[in-house]
Amino acid sequence: MRAVVCRSYGPPEDLVVDDDVADPTPGPGQLVVRVHAAAVNFPDVLLIAGKYQIKIPVPFTPGSELAGEVLDVGEGVSFVPGQRVSGTTFVGAFAEQALIHATAVTEIPEGADYASAAAFGVTYRTAYHALRSVAGVAPGDWVVVLGAAGGVGLAAVDLAVAMKARVLAAASSPEKLELCRQRGAEATIDYDREDLKSRIRELTGDAAKVVLDPVGGSYAEPALRGLARGGTFVTLGYAAGAIPSIPLNLVLLKGITVRGMEIRTFAEDRPEDSERDMRELTQLFADGVVRPYIGARFPLAEAAAALRFVADRKAIGKVVIDVTG
Repeated sequence: MRAVVCRSYGPPEDLVVDDDVADPTPGPGQLVVRVHAAAVNFPDVLLIAGKYQIKIPVPFTPGSELAGEVLDVGEGVSFVPGQRVSGTTFVGAFAEQALIHATAVTEIPEGADYASAAAFGVTYRTAYHALRSVAGVAPGDWVVVLGAAGGVGLAAVDLAVAMKARVLAAASSPEKLELCRQRGAEATIDYDREDLKSRIRELTGDAAKVVLDPVGGSYAEPALRGLARGGTFVTLGYAAGAIPSIPLNLVLLKGITVRGMEIRTFAEDRPEDSERDMRELTQLFADGVVRPYIGARFPLAEAAAALRFVADRKAIGKVVIDVTG
């Protein structure tokens, strides 16, 4: 089969497309999916660079979320060949075929195409767990979303709107902010041109209850300073490239709660919350209440360009690789 291969840690340009990778064979509890579409996430960039929290030994095929048709199944798997499914896997999605555990696979609902199904998994699960279980967002709460036009950010905007929260979207360009308004954000901040702390306070009436931050860098501290007393700051990632240091006196003086959420371990750490969240989120997707915005699409041969696009923070919404159509 054809697959993207990382043979040594480095930038996206070092990836190769190999036409002669062995087809996977499912073991017990596993299935093989003929991949139609795969979505690109910022952790994919870190994994190929060897900078993620966990290092995958090279060579490996990157890619963590996909959608396609079941091709073959192992013992104990209830899915059958031909079923349309989407799923998540740590690596392996940027290929014509992917081996995946059946527990990480769901059937694609009618009315959803492969690209939307592939783009839905990681970012929407991350955003929903953060909003529902970590921050406990309620209708009417002001929720500030940093990096609001990125994958996790725009998913958070969509889901917070669906939860009837009031959304303040912060991003780095008028184009990105316009998209956030189209997706239901009540207020917006261009944080590369406006003072983030003062604008959060002004636009929310000093009532920002939650900040979701998948960006980090220089944006985290002013966003935390913009929180109302007793607010919750949720750190989700560091797409800006720098891990911020937060002065703890701010946490003390304002009674703020700072929490972290990592999608890789959430289900293990909080299984009951994870099960409930996934049930609710799947229903929102099946009902068409939320659908990912796909801002760019690339063929498999241009997977390196897709990863570079995400690495350079050019992505608006999700970036999808069309693998087999």
